[in-house]
Amino acid sequence: MPAGAIVESLPYVNWLVLSGLAAGSLAAVAVLRVRAEGTRGFLAFTTFCAALLAGIALLADLALPVPDPALAIVAAPSLDAVRRALLAALAILALAETAATWTRRSSPLAALAGTAAGAGALIVGATGWSGFRAEGVPVALQFLFLAAATGGVLAAMILGHWYLVTPKLPERPLVLLARLLFAVVALQALLGATWLFSGANAGLAPLAPLGGPWAFFVWMRLLVGIGLPLAISWMAVRTARSRSMESATGLLYIDVGLIAAGTILAAGLAFGPGLLV
Repeated sequence: MPAGAIVESLPYVNWLVLSGLAAGSLAAVAVLRVRAEGTRGFLAFTTFCAALLAGIALLADLALPVPDPALAIVAAPSLDAVRRALLAALAILALAETAATWTRRSSPLAALAGTAAGAGALIVGATGWSGFRAEGVPVALQFLFLAAATGGVLAAMILGHWYLVTPKLPERPLVLLARLLFAVVALQALLGATWLFSGANAGLAPLAPLGGPWAFFVWMRLLVGIGLPLAISWMAVRTARSRSMESATGLLYIDVGLIAAGTILAAGLAFGPGLLV
């Protein structure tokens, strides 16, 4: 049953990964725009990537199948148009931010508005697919933090490449993104522990998800998706502070793979048995 449920939930997992990459990477740009840090080339390239990912997420949303009854997903056709409109707004605003950055306009409003649209799409998805129940609140938190981690590490990894070709760039932007990434993963660990110890996880007893048919995926999420990224993100902060940019970029490459794998695992657990880790 676990493997079959994960396969059935793959279209929704794909939606969450794409939407999270788009919203999270644009959020990283918004932070740097507000702080007036980051090169014009990096900001424009990253916002264009966010727009492209949002467009692909919208296409994936249009192709979502009716949820299988075995999954922890409730069909919410009344919110489909809202969710898709928010994804379209994310893509359009990311393109607007790309143009604004390339023409040296200083306002970060498009990036902030696009980030809000992306967060809105994730919240609407969590609310509708949870059947408009109270369980939608922790699911929405899970989606938002997954987006922050997945999109944030992508933006940080892209930024690391700018240092490889422009060594004289100040280290502040990369240090800031690496610190924020570490904080996001640490908060994911705290939330995961809270849900596991509280017993508010698909009606199971406290710590019950650590055993049973889903235990392998839960442990992989904890170790691969949270534990290792927490250590590597901290190492990326330290290496960036010491201006070892090649090492920091290499660590962020590893972080991209680990966090992406953890996001896929977390999404599969959320959409399959309804477990939050």
